[in-house]
Amino acid sequence: MEAIGRPPVLVDVVIPREWGNTRASRLAVDVALMSGFALLVALCAQIAVRLPWTPVPITGQTFAVLVTGGALGAWRGAGSLSIYMVMGMIAVPVFAPGSGDLPQGDWGVHFILPWSGTADFPWDISSGGYIVGFILAAFVTGYFAQKAWDRKPWGLLGMLAGNAVIYVPGILWLFYLIATDWIHVAAGRPLGELIAGDGDWNKALSGGLYPFIVGDLTKLYLASMALPTAWKLVDWLKPGDSPPRV
Repeated sequence: MEAIGRPPVLVDVVIPREWGNTRASRLAVDVALMSGFALLVALCAQIAVRLPWTPVPITGQTFAVLVTGGALGAWRGAGSLSIYMVMGMIAVPVFAPGSGDLPQGDWGVHFILPWSGTADFPWDISSGGYIVGFILAAFVTGYFAQKAWDRKPWGLLGMLAGNAVIYVPGILWLFYLIATDWIHVAAGRPLGELIAGDGDWNKALSGGLYPFIVGDLTKLYLASMALPTAWKLVDWLKPGDSPPRV
């Protein structure tokens, strides 16, 4: 685990101190934590809703990404989402189901089983920019958690900042694909033809931002509630190990 010269994040007080007595053991614990949270993101990616007006499904990933950053801190959070991205790049189906993998019709809902994950290089899929954004979001959320924001009333703002940075590479990548007439493999048509709107930027925002605002606000609120609840549980189970309230 990381040396603590700052307010500890959640895993710092949950993991027994003796597990990190040596550099090798700290590294092993960190790798295990990052890998475990990467699997959590993969699991939440299997909670997906397909909308009729965009090829990018709404998933539970955002919730898991924010919780990962808040629980692990900046660098371990970013490392966890980097592991998640690499897993998808080496053909482990951890990314969210594609629209074609969801129930057919104008709307489609998928809840974990049967497993319908996808795997590909981020630059070969329309949601690739968001996957990169997850790494940035976990870092930002983890940074604010290291400032103890996850235990303060304004912790929601740290979650909001983390959620916002997901959209920067996500929308930029979507815009690039639309502007270059990238062919959506499953549909066999240019991506821009699958999204309603006039102009490349309008389509990028219509397909990659507007449909997800309400859902993401809900998920970041749930994430901002999950971490303080976890801290209260730690206070109750391990009162001697919990940091003072700040």
